[in-house]
Amino acid sequence: MEANDIWYDNAVAYQLDVATFHDANGDGVGDLRGLTARLDYLRQLGINCLWLMPFHPTGDRDDGYDVTDYYGIDPRLGSFGDFTEMLDEARARGMRVLMDLVVNHTSDQHPWFQAARRSRDSPYRDYYVWATDPQDPQRDQVVFPDHADSVWTYDAVAQQHYFHRFYDFEPALNHGNPAVREEVRRIMGFWLSLGVSGFRVDAAPFLIWPKGPAQHFDDPHEVLRELRRHAARYGLGAALLGEANVAPAQLGGFFGRGDEMNQLFNFLGAERLFLALAREQAAPLHDLQARLPPLPPATQWLNFLRHHDELSLQWLDEDERQAVFQAFGPTPDMQAYGRGLRRRLAPMLDGDPDRIRLAFSLLFSRCGSPLLFYGDEIGMGENLALPGRYPVRTPMQWSDDANGGFSSAAPQALYRDVVRDGAFAFAKVNVVQQWQTPNSQLNWMQQLIAIRRACPELGQGGHAWLDSDDPAVLAETIHLGQGRIVCVHNLARMPRQFTLRHPALCGQPCYELFTRTIRHADTDGRLTLSLAPYGYHWFRVGGLFAPA
Repeated sequence: MEANDIWYDNAVAYQLDVATFHDANGDGVGDLRGLTARLDYLRQLGINCLWLMPFHPTGDRDDGYDVTDYYGIDPRLGSFGDFTEMLDEARARGMRVLMDLVVNHTSDQHPWFQAARRSRDSPYRDYYVWATDPQDPQRDQVVFPDHADSVWTYDAVAQQHYFHRFYDFEPALNHGNPAVREEVRRIMGFWLSLGVSGFRVDAAPFLIWPKGPAQHFDDPHEVLRELRRHAARYGLGAALLGEANVAPAQLGGFFGRGDEMNQLFNFLGAERLFLALAREQAAPLHDLQARLPPLPPATQWLNFLRHHDELSLQWLDEDERQAVFQAFGPTPDMQAYGRGLRRRLAPMLDGDPDRIRLAFSLLFSRCGSPLLFYGDEIGMGENLALPGRYPVRTPMQWSDDANGGFSSAAPQALYRDVVRDGAFAFAKVNVVQQWQTPNSQLNWMQQLIAIRRACPELGQGGHAWLDSDDPAVLAETIHLGQGRIVCVHNLARMPRQFTLRHPALCGQPCYELFTRTIRHADTDGRLTLSLAPYGYHWFRVGGLFAPA
């Protein structure tokens, strides 16, 4: 494997939290041994990239994102021996492992902050951002407006205010301090040496944006280029996946010239895909093309429907946002911070298997690589009784055994309770039951992933829209060399008749990859299709297999 191997072009990524995936020792908390025991499940599903949420020691107030030791493993989750065994077993199954790099802030229990607050002469004092009497609360920079109305919190021990964009127990690191940047590179090198394949860079813009009176750079993006160079130097094929939910005009800057983030989350794509589903119209996805910046060399989008945070709708206009709210989260308890939804995919789509499969077909046919959030492959639900972003972070539902097969512990000892009631309870939605049901969501997802991994055009190819007179029909073609894929989706709840037209189809056999049937376009390059409600087709044109 070459160091510049762009493996993420055709990766199918799977995000999970070790603490909620599988508990091997029966203490109620998921652990690394539990994850290792479930790697064959992920391999059978077709996953070749795992993204692990934070597994470090933590203050336990922000689901692991309040880190107290970047060089450690939360003892509840296991040991370094368990971690390296998991990496070895994942590698043996053809899976790469990414981990969260949470270095915008630390926990206020981190030894760096404890030393910083005790003495202005501490070398760690300037690891953070301080002000004696800040006059501007900078409310517009607060990430969680329901938890704080200022980015400044007074610390009685330090006798100064410290800066934080997230919770007040997560003081922000000062990346304007060269010692902080060196520490971040040291953290990266440590985990790369153990064998991880890269990092999801948490809150990437906040690493380089000003923090109060501190952290001003002549060239802010040089900080991200430093990280990229370090990852490339010390990690074989290592990638940086950036979380940068910024205005469209700023987005391309986080790719740089192909020398910053290898991948970026496609936040714009996610919100416009849900707008298309809400309106049952293709136009929001057509519009997306003009909103995304061009991709520099060796970069790629990571497309998703859901992940562990709220479904952000930040860059929709108010009418668009309300359309999505009305369709998928009409009550206040389903919404988050006025800008997103705190729900899982399946309940947002009312458990309708046709609409869920349409959504995933749209996701997996986007240019870029797809991300699957743990449990969405079986259609898990949420627990809206949990606060903030937690409703979608319930334990994995493996079976109809006690605690959904997640843990043998007593229910009151669980790290977080499983979904026990309603249409998405573990007794009704679980891996074992779906594995035994040929047309289940799980078995369909396995088929979808296999088809997607057999279509390199979707990760690397050139894209073009196909003309459609029907606003509910999305038709597109993606080509790479001599290979061509044509995807057609009906976003409407009513059936549609649609005729494909493209010169490349002239007289060609078109292999429908889901139904394993063959259609032939006429000599004028036309192919007439009957589309079921929420129906879809993926065709490989001219030959069953991708050209070598």
